Amino acid sequence: MEAMSNKLVTIIIVTAGKEHYLESCLASLQPQTYSDFEIIVIDNSLNPDFTNKIRKSNPDIKIYSGPKNLFYCEALNKGIEMSKGDFILCLNDDVILEKNFIEQALGSFNIDSKIGLVSGKILRQDKKTLDSTGLFLSFFRTTKERGYGLADKGQFEKEEYIFGVNGAVAFYLKKMLEDIKEGNDYFDSDFHIFYDDLDIAWRAKRKGWKGYYIPSAIAYHVRGGTVRLTKGIDKPYSRRYLSDQLHADLIKNRYLAIVKNESFFGLLLHLPGIACYDFIIWSYCLLFKPQMIKFFIFNFKYLKQAIKKRMLRLKNPIPRRRINFL
Repeated sequence: MEAMSNKLVTIIIVTAGKEHYLESCLASLQPQTYSDFEIIVIDNSLNPDFTNKIRKSNPDIKIYSGPKNLFYCEALNKGIEMSKGDFILCLNDDVILEKNFIEQALGSFNIDSKIGLVSGKILRQDKKTLDSTGLFLSFFRTTKERGYGLADKGQFEKEEYIFGVNGAVAFYLKKMLEDIKEGNDYFDSDFHIFYDDLDIAWRAKRKGWKGYYIPSAIAYHVRGGTVRLTKGIDKPYSRRYLSDQLHADLIKNRYLAIVKNESFFGLLLHLPGIACYDFIIWSYCLLFKPQMIKFFIFNFKYLKQAIKKRMLRLKNPIPRRRINFL
């Protein structure tokens, strides 16, 4: 860790002021074995009393509280703009870190100069169930969280390269975020929430950056704690517990990620999987949530914007690099 001893880490926590998540998250940062970090809280609660409470109990942290809900992506962009760190650790407020998380995860960036994304082992709140041991791109062109919902039996104890990192506990090299920035956006603000972590990883991969998994960096996550109904926390098939707006973003953002990042040959190769997934999802919507169709009709602008971003990228092609993802 000598090479990292003078590197500042910026921790960005986005909160909606739900339950006591933020309080527990901040408490887990106090005993960290790596102490050279700053904390930025982006408060989306729109509750002045909650904001004042944060300020009084945590006078040393930076807090941004605007007049509107920035959603997750725009909130992270605001936090990164405010940051001074060489590294950015993005946290959901429903996350708790083990005391050596930052030290262990930060050390991974020393392994390879092209590592720009790092994930630890993310467990559920019971500390027995896996939440994510790395993010991957599935055959259906969906986000695949390795180990999701499985009992932790030590089956993912090997350090290795991965496609990307779960957005709830995402460690990034600031230099990488600057390299893949799209206009004023680090995270694509059109996504609002969901699939933003896959989009970041996909964009990073196209520019030659690598993701890395280190199991000794352990965090605990309340799956869906800030976005689902209480009865849906830590439950599978999350869309059942989402509001219509969040459900619509979940569907929309997969298409945006594909339009922005998928190659022509990749699309042809994975078209059967994409079509199969679409058939299942839209059948579900037609039967249980037909209002989703209306959303797509009146929000076609997002797809047009994704196409524009893709065309802009194609006008500025990226030199091909040979990268092996284990």
